[in-house]
Amino acid sequence: MVTPPYLKAGDKVGIVSTARKISLEELQKAIDTIEGWGLDVVLGDHLFKRNHQFAGTDKERMEDFQSMLDDDGIQAILCARGGYGTVRIIDKLDFSHFIEKPKWICGFSDITVLHSHIHQNFGVETIHSTMPLNMGKEGAEPNAALTLKQALLGERLEYLFPSQGLNRKGETKGILVGGNLSILYSVIGSVSDIDTTDKILFLEDLDEYLYHVDRMMQNLKRNGKLSKLRGLVVGGMSDMRDNPIGFGKSAIEIIADTVKEYDYPVCFNAPAGHINDNRALIMGREVSLKVEDGSTSLLFNAG
Repeated sequence: MVTPPYLKAGDKVGIVSTARKISLEELQKAIDTIEGWGLDVVLGDHLFKRNHQFAGTDKERMEDFQSMLDDDGIQAILCARGGYGTVRIIDKLDFSHFIEKPKWICGFSDITVLHSHIHQNFGVETIHSTMPLNMGKEGAEPNAALTLKQALLGERLEYLFPSQGLNRKGETKGILVGGNLSILYSVIGSVSDIDTTDKILFLEDLDEYLYHVDRMMQNLKRNGKLSKLRGLVVGGMSDMRDNPIGFGKSAIEIIADTVKEYDYPVCFNAPAGHINDNRALIMGREVSLKVEDGSTSLLFNAG
């Protein structure tokens, strides 16, 4: 895997939206925060356009992202927010210059399309992280923005978090891939579909019906995405919904049941996903995962 250059004071960070619309007011706190890191912020030309729920038309959103990809003066691209829309532009993007001069692509949720596509096709590390919209929200956990800064600057990342009763103990190493379960499910069979063989898979999701979670996990299983993993890390499975006749299992119980026949380490409640404590994960980086009785550790090895 290729590690893009780490950032230093004075470097430029581009902000675009590949999905839902956003306003300057929603971004201002994030802009102030990033500039406080000693970095300069460059906004996409069409960032504040609106086309129904989207941040401009597909063409406008694609042009903003393409411009940032091709601009050698931009050292990292932060996706302003998620929602839906990245998959509508992914096949229109030209990554040829990015391959020659890679840079950090950051975001989560709908941005899983980019993580998966870039990992599978170009072998470049990306950062699954909080986004500018979330950095300005009341109650935002400082660790979310702090670990994004640390990842961009090349500082060491290691997370220690409490064990959960459904964990499966063990110790392993492997390349970290994954992201939002719904997005991973949606790109299966496409050019953005990731090969999970010998990888450590990270999953998170938000606001899904429990039977949808089961359907998506069964789909991953039937497509061979779960059988040859080195480990499974599950972050926030937040605000799940159920029908009047309940499914009978929680989201994490569904996941644990789906992978019960395998023998790799599994941990839940990792501090990443649609939760306040959404810490940065370097996708495509080798990590060391240790799941024990009392705690779980996730260490990002030197890149």
